[in-house]
Amino acid sequence: MSSESEREAAAKAHWDAVWGGKTPEDVSWFQPSPTPSLRALEVAGVGPEARLVDVGGGASRLVDALLERGFRALTVVDLAEAALEAAKARLGVEAEKVRWVAGDVRALEPEAIGPVDVWHDRAVFHFLTEAEDRARYRRLLEATLVPGGVAIVATFAPDGPEKCSGLPVRRWSAEALAEELGLALVEGWRETHETPWGSEQRFQWAVSARFAR
Repeated sequence: MSSESEREAAAKAHWDAVWGGKTPEDVSWFQPSPTPSLRALEVAGVGPEARLVDVGGGASRLVDALLERGFRALTVVDLAEAALEAAKARLGVEAEKVRWVAGDVRALEPEAIGPVDVWHDRAVFHFLTEAEDRARYRRLLEATLVPGGVAIVATFAPDGPEKCSGLPVRRWSAEALAEELGLALVEGWRETHETPWGSEQRFQWAVSARFAR
């Protein structure tokens, strides 16, 4: 087995174990409302006609909020099938309006996601501590995000946590994040996220554009 395949298998086992023992409300990244993501969509000028993928969306409530706002071209990707199933159960019949993809963003083919106008990722990219994994992520983003599209990516800030769910992370500034992804930074800001048990985590948000070449 290659080192890439080993990392993918280890990641799947890890996140399956996380979701096997917790409810969506028990994980550190839980948000009762996806307010920061909705703000980012406003900054990007994104309307409900946009084709959007939520990378690592899992059981996030962003998809609920987007459906309520009239979005219909939605894809949610997550490594943990249990997280996706939790979201589907919560949405009920509304889940049929969403494309659900269980898979590792480092290994997916572009056809599983795109083309999309908006790439949204809250807290997946900072788990990619290996340069090759980040390169594979970038290749998928480049293959699916259309010219003129926007990427909304949130990671731990430079003074944020060094680990999450027992895994090491790589922390980013908005400028470094946009450069790593080969995009043009439109706007970046910091957010202090409060976990369900009251601790604080500092996040960095970056809204970046992919210009036509």
